[in-house]
Amino acid sequence: MTILLAVVLGVFLVVLHRLLIVPRRGAEHFVASEYGLPPRELLDSRRPGPPPPAHRTEERQAVAEAAWGGDWQSAERYVRAAGDDWDERWNRLELLQQVAREDDAWLDAWRTSEPRNCDAATLHASIMVHRAWEIRGSGYAHEVMTSDMNRFVAMLLAAIEEARQAALLDPANPGPWVVMVTAARGAKYRPAQFKPLWEGLVARAPHHYEGHWQALQYWCAKWFGSDRRMIRFARQAVRKAPPGSPLGGIYLHALSERPGVGAAAVTPMTRSTLKRIAASFDHVAPDDERLPDLRHLLANYMVRSMMYGPALEQFRLIGPWCGAQPWRKDGDPVMAFETARGTAAKLSRTRPAPQPPVQKMGR
Repeated sequence: MTILLAVVLGVFLVVLHRLLIVPRRGAEHFVASEYGLPPRELLDSRRPGPPPPAHRTEERQAVAEAAWGGDWQSAERYVRAAGDDWDERWNRLELLQQVAREDDAWLDAWRTSEPRNCDAATLHASIMVHRAWEIRGSGYAHEVMTSDMNRFVAMLLAAIEEARQAALLDPANPGPWVVMVTAARGAKYRPAQFKPLWEGLVARAPHHYEGHWQALQYWCAKWFGSDRRMIRFARQAVRKAPPGSPLGGIYLHALSERPGVGAAAVTPMTRSTLKRIAASFDHVAPDDERLPDLRHLLANYMVRSMMYGPALEQFRLIGPWCGAQPWRKDGDPVMAFETARGTAAKLSRTRPAPQPPVQKMGR
């Protein structure tokens, strides 16, 4: 038994050394350009990726200004133009939700003019969910006043009922079901109550990204699930992600929810899943605005899983952008990003490319 314990302890110390000590050494004397990476002076911590195309930004701004000017028809056309691309349709509703936070008179006019419009009703129900969370705040449950908690739950229950009514207006539209799935955990729905909401959503949009993200929150340990239940749900999302969908990224969010994920991530199953996610991202549209954040998460967990070569490939795809959550949490995103990609480069067994000699001017 003593020998066995000594062997186990030795293996643990080796892993700990590779996780904590070797990466720090690996990042020393790191010249980014030798590994096909942009130099440190070009790193940009303002964003996780390049800004959206100008035409997309201009369209969004035009819709917002039209709404604030009382033109709800532009908002209606903007949402309807997404057709049955349910992810895009939800993204557009989220934009309108931000617009309504500043002034929602146009939404009231829309609902009055078109009381049977599912998108308008869904948007109103979604806003109710967000207002409920504003009442509750972000503190722990015991830090919230009883009166505020009661108002919070009551508003969420009202939002779920409003979403149920919206679902009757367009039975094929998954939007109302996303609202219900989102509100369920705060409304204290038990798993038996949550199940029909989830089934209603995936029956209409099996690969809905936001719907899966909200369900992941429901199944995490701090709400109504556990680490094991959450990871199982996330792996299912990876397996069923269709080509071109970033749905596999749900697994990366699941890893972010797990405490002590650094040591736990070094498993063959996790590595296999991360490889599968990386392959799936190759088929996602390059201008998908979810992709940069997900690549940062993927690179981060690949480094933690000692997958240095694949992580280096992700850093090459990320480019100079480093304004993402994995690097921001410690306060200096540039330093954290530089350390992580330096670790990936130096420990990836990739030979640095020779640098061209510096040409000195003759006298």
